[in-house]
Amino acid sequence: MALIKTVRGYTPEIGENTFVADNATIVGNVKIGRDCGIWFGSVIRGDVNAITIGDRTNIQDGAVIHTLYDGSPSPSQTHIGNDVSVGHNAIIHGATIEDSCLIGMGATVLDNAVVGKGCIIAANALILSRSILEPYGVYAGVPAKRVKDITPEQQKNIVERTARDYMLYASWFKEE
Repeated sequence: MALIKTVRGYTPEIGENTFVADNATIVGNVKIGRDCGIWFGSVIRGDVNAITIGDRTNIQDGAVIHTLYDGSPSPSQTHIGNDVSVGHNAIIHGATIEDSCLIGMGATVLDNAVVGKGCIIAANALILSRSILEPYGVYAGVPAKRVKDITPEQQKNIVERTARDYMLYASWFKEE
């Protein structure tokens, strides 16, 4: 059974029809929307600040979601929109991920960065603190830079399909 823990008086809120894997960890000030997937070994740690995750979003295996404490010099919260896929072993630390984005495997998005709507962050990319990424772009590298625009076809065939596919995968585990 997943570790879902109250911390500092905050109990995680998990939306209807959300799959939470047996070894996922969700603690503190966390709000997760409907129809999400929180996958094996993922950690969503709202112990020091707020984390919100929208509807139909998947946090894949080994991903870590965290923040910076309100008492720190540059506090941060994490806000992840609707229809977002956060890839295996990605790290989102105190950043905003707008709707319909794909965060690639092993990518890192640091404090107070904003990933604009419809972006694809390539595998292993590093988004630096306070970066503002324009919508509908592919960002790659260390540190990441915009390498191209996303076509409507890519948005449909990569970003939207991945989010839909993970809803399907989650349904397989609910049947067991």
